[in-house]
Amino acid sequence: MTANETTMNRPTAGRRTMRRRLTCATAAALALMTMLSGCEGKVPKTAAPTVKDSEIIDVTVSRERQIRKNILDVLKQADETKDATGLAARVSGPQLQIRTSQLNIAKATNSDISARATIPDKAEQVIIPTNNEWPRVIYTITTTTEDQQAKRLLVLRQESARQNYKLWAMTRLLEDVSLPKFAVADQGNTMGDADDDNLVMTPRQAVERYADVLQNGDKSEYASSFSNDQFRQSLAKQYSDVQVGVARNNGTQQQAFTPVTDQIAVMRSTADGGDLVVAQINCDWTRTMGEGRESRPASDDEKVLFGSTKATSSLVATYVNVVAIYVPLANSKEKATVVAADQQVVSVKAK
Repeated sequence: MTANETTMNRPTAGRRTMRRRLTCATAAALALMTMLSGCEGKVPKTAAPTVKDSEIIDVTVSRERQIRKNILDVLKQADETKDATGLAARVSGPQLQIRTSQLNIAKATNSDISARATIPDKAEQVIIPTNNEWPRVIYTITTTTEDQQAKRLLVLRQESARQNYKLWAMTRLLEDVSLPKFAVADQGNTMGDADDDNLVMTPRQAVERYADVLQNGDKSEYASSFSNDQFRQSLAKQYSDVQVGVARNNGTQQQAFTPVTDQIAVMRSTADGGDLVVAQINCDWTRTMGEGRESRPASDDEKVLFGSTKATSSLVATYVNVVAIYVPLANSKEKATVVAADQQVVSVKAK
């Protein structure tokens, strides 16, 4: 916990006046004390026990700004050193996996961390819940980056009252979508639950069903329940582009999308009534070439993580995907919609 996130309370000690006759033997000592602290000596001040910012339930906008600055300071230091060692102090969940991979790639290539990892230090909206329960999350929507990349949706998560908030997830807002409306700052926003049942589907179901849509595309039984978003389209194109090389080598490829449903961040929209759900969906992408052929990495990031590993006929690339899904109310005619997302390969191994 940094000094700026700590509330210090320093009581002023009372004064004590000493009146006594001094002998010749003590006169010199008193003269020295008088030069240092005056004729009236003060009792040394003692600091009261510090109170962690994270122990205070009511987080204000200014306090969120300081918490976010502390997080960004840790990220900046890690980016400069290309060292993920200290990230866990302020980063957790899928963002810890993603950022660690990005730093490892930057270090291996002696280059700057990917521009996709940029997080602006200015916020456009802060969504603070009034719930007094944990885990507790804050949603922060940043401005666009200096090079006009999309705004970021940050999820700051606090596991318990005595722990720091950490950056649990970061997603990039997609084009041509609208975020649900929330109350200003902490005036009435409420965290939802993974099993909220007043929606077209529960948040947990939304994550599970969207994972099925990513794996099966239009053949998924849930495809019609979701808008055909930009992220889903980009993953389909990625798969299709790789298929060209796979087919040329008489190979096959399979993707297995696995939703992480035990940690889902949910915030209820005050105006629209639906939930904005942020969750992690992992993907193991297996590619196997024909007899006598080697399976090679399919992107620059995959090449770096694969390194000097001896290639075989099969390769497995593990990706971490983070999605923000708006799930409307049950009586709504709207579909569930992915409004923000992020993706990063975190491991590439020969099989």
